[in-house]
Amino acid sequence: MHKALIIDDERLARNELKKLLQDFPEVEVIGEAANANEGIEKIESLSPDLIFLDIQMPGKTGFDMLTELEKAPHVIFTTAYDEFALKAFEVNALDYLMKPVEPKRLADALHKLQQAEEKEMAATIAGVHRGLLTESDQVFVKDGERCWFVKLSEVRLFESVGNYAKVYFSSNKPLILKSLNALEDRLDEKVFFRANRKHIVNLRMIDKVEPYFNGGLLLDLKGGEKIEVSRRQAVKFKEMMSL
Repeated sequence: MHKALIIDDERLARNELKKLLQDFPEVEVIGEAANANEGIEKIESLSPDLIFLDIQMPGKTGFDMLTELEKAPHVIFTTAYDEFALKAFEVNALDYLMKPVEPKRLADALHKLQQAEEKEMAATIAGVHRGLLTESDQVFVKDGERCWFVKLSEVRLFESVGNYAKVYFSSNKPLILKSLNALEDRLDEKVFFRANRKHIVNLRMIDKVEPYFNGGLLLDLKGGEKIEVSRRQAVKFKEMMSL
């Protein structure tokens, strides 16, 4: 059963979608919001696992809203944009529904959701109970016109840039408005290791470990980055890795 939230500034559009969703007993609409700020509040208070999100709303867009969330639920975008305009954003979203929403397209989108969830069920780990972000959680990242939903398991490295963090995944390195310390508090340290003041590395993305100056270590990551582990952290790293 999916708990869904509808975020759209047009009441008619929200009502229309609610009516269509009555034919899908696996989805329960637990709330609605008319703008991004209200959407963020409702997501925090109701914890939906699915949101139907309008992209263009007065004030903040749907994309802006997603960048402010700690982790992104499953998202099905509902929009009057045409496919061409959406391609510009490159968002690897679950699905887009063009308005007016057609029942068949809605059914397809919910089917995709089902498939995505089945994959994830296998990946969810004990971190859930500790309130940590797990490897199967996704964050929404926006860089100019490009946006991505990124699974944490795909992130090699977080690098501190002032109050921001640069996120390294595949060949991209966009910035997110989160400090490294804030990230460190929420990430599972069994997977994401604080190598030094400026870097948190994904332990599963390490290709090679070499000794380095003053008892430190040098990590070669799968993307070719070389990250120094400070002497203090090297002791912890060796314990963790039983080196």
